Amino acid sequence: MASERTKELYRVLLEKGYPKEFAAEVAYRNLNTDYTASRMLGYLYRMQDPRIEDLVDEMLAILSERDMIVRKKEMEQAQAVINEIYERGL
Repeated sequence: MASERTKELYRVLLEKGYPKEFAAEVAYRNLNTDYTASRMLGYLYRMQDPRIEDLVDEMLAILSERDMIVRKKEMEQAQAVINEIYERGL
């Protein structure tokens, strides 16, 4: 089930005149979390009618940033396990 932010993103894309298939691909397939949808909504509210190419560039930047955050959290969790092993031993 899509979140409200994802539905809002889809609606805003349609209102700005982007094709239905493109809007669905962006909102429901790629930027389908509250965080990523909110980031794209912020971009859309700031920019005046960006080209599809610019929108795709922004989407890729948002996805790249999200992936970096996920990797950082995974590394922090792994480091916490290593620290616990150092403190308590195997």
